[in-house]
Amino acid sequence: MSAAADAGPTEPTAAERVRSVLAQAASLSLVTQAQCYDLIGMHAVDARGRISLHPPADSPLTAHVATAPRGSLAALLDFTDVAATAIRDRVRARVTVSGWLTPQRPGRIDGRFRLDAARVTLRTPAGPVEVGLDEVALAQPDPLAAEEADMLTHLADAHEDLVSELVVRAGAHLPSGVLRAAPFALDRHGITVRCEYRRGHCDLRFPFPAPAHDPAEAGEQVRRLLTAPPCARPRPSSARSRAT
Repeated sequence: MSAAADAGPTEPTAAERVRSVLAQAASLSLVTQAQCYDLIGMHAVDARGRISLHPPADSPLTAHVATAPRGSLAALLDFTDVAATAIRDRVRARVTVSGWLTPQRPGRIDGRFRLDAARVTLRTPAGPVEVGLDEVALAQPDPLAAEEADMLTHLADAHEDLVSELVVRAGAHLPSGVLRAAPFALDRHGITVRCEYRRGHCDLRFPFPAPAHDPAEAGEQVRRLLTAPPCARPRPSSARSRAT
């Protein structure tokens, strides 16, 4: 691994991952004691990670909040992070935020609610992590989060050769028998490649020589990985399943 990669973080923090998932999500699942709702395009996230909902004023959810005791409704929101590329097991992470739904404007039930969060959980193949509310508020989404899906799709469709070269550089870190490799995740700290086998898969994380702050820099960092000295090794990601 390069000295540049060793000098700083090689992947986002749990709080940054939460913020990135929230920033990318177009939909969520909401669960209360009595109902389940799938909301598409009906939420917003502000600069401090606070979530608000805006379902139609005549929706069942709006009526549900209107009849809740003391004007707030206990709710659990689930966000799912799905890889943009067509691979096996595309779910990369889930974020669960629990708290209380309350009208944004006190005394008015008009379909605009804020979530007063009480708990945030990030679930990845490595296991669940509780993330502090203050950590979430202070973190920022990854600067590539909004463009990541397009960038991964472009890499898979137009630059399969680059992905293959990265896999070749894995050398002894990669078990034999790979049937297919595809870009799985991309952030300012590096790129993760999913290697699929007849049964199972493994993920390889390639830390960038330096952080990328926009898509152009990310493309340059991928090219730098391909010309890095042999000591700049990838490392297996914690997200893996049996590869045989």
